[in-house]
Amino acid sequence: MLLPALGETLTMVGIVMVLVVAIGTPIAVCLHNMAPGGLFENPKVYGILSWIVNIGRSLPFLVLMAAIVPFTRFITGTNIGIAAAVVPMTLAGIPFFARIVENSLRDVPRSVTQAAKASGGSTLQIIRTAQLGEAVPAIMGGLTINTIAMIEYSAIAGTIGAGGIGYVAVTYGYQRFDNTVMLATVILLILLVTTVQLVGDRLVKVTTPHLRRRA
Repeated sequence: MLLPALGETLTMVGIVMVLVVAIGTPIAVCLHNMAPGGLFENPKVYGILSWIVNIGRSLPFLVLMAAIVPFTRFITGTNIGIAAAVVPMTLAGIPFFARIVENSLRDVPRSVTQAAKASGGSTLQIIRTAQLGEAVPAIMGGLTINTIAMIEYSAIAGTIGAGGIGYVAVTYGYQRFDNTVMLATVILLILLVTTVQLVGDRLVKVTTPHLRRRA
């Protein structure tokens, strides 16, 4: 029972993180470069986009999941199962990841961007190499944090019948007062989160130049 649930959790988190990275990264790049001192400053658009991201980060996941049930049903045709969980998890993960990437880009020394400008790089080249390229280690760390958060959200999504470890814990552990199942799901979640953290730490080490040389 636990192995299929683990597969469902990994499927949910995998789909969500692909969407989160694909959508959240461009949003973060726009936020960073529309802010004062960015490559294409636009205070008005920055303010609107930042406001939308802040709203997305403000809602607790359980509230968000319940509030957008009609939207989820419209998109997926159902409000239960993995498909129904992916929608609120993605909407919760995008603003979180966007802020992480924005902060990572903000930590890149301005001199790096200026040097790329002086060398005649296009805006896209500057973003790809001087900004995102330099921020990769910090982004890897943020990606690890976000992935762990999505694992937690997938457990919460189990309360709406999304499947996964959370569903097993609630349905077979909590509601049936089966302490063995509950303990097994807790241990499995701990092992899963620990594995993600170890992999994330390794990626940060591999992508950080001075740490890579030591390794």
